[in-house]
Amino acid sequence: LVPDRVALTLAGHTHGGQVRLPFVGRPIVPSRFGERFAAGHVIEGGRNLFVATGLGTSILPIRFRVPPAVTMLTVVFG
Repeated sequence: LVPDRVALTLAGHTHGGQVRLPFVGRPIVPSRFGERFAAGHVIEGGRNLFVATGLGTSILPIRFRVPPAVTMLTVVFG
């Protein structure tokens, strides 16, 4: 539901779901959108969204195949 005039959205992190299983994906992502916006750069309708995986954990201190990360983005206009 992002307005058309918004070209870039930087989102708070979901820890990337913390666990990503081979052939299954992320069993739990704390978002009503599931894996759709779990992590990374997403382009929809010509608009950009970036969701970081963050550093820590939530509820259980487990991360599997979702490495912690500090992300640096370079935004270029023009």
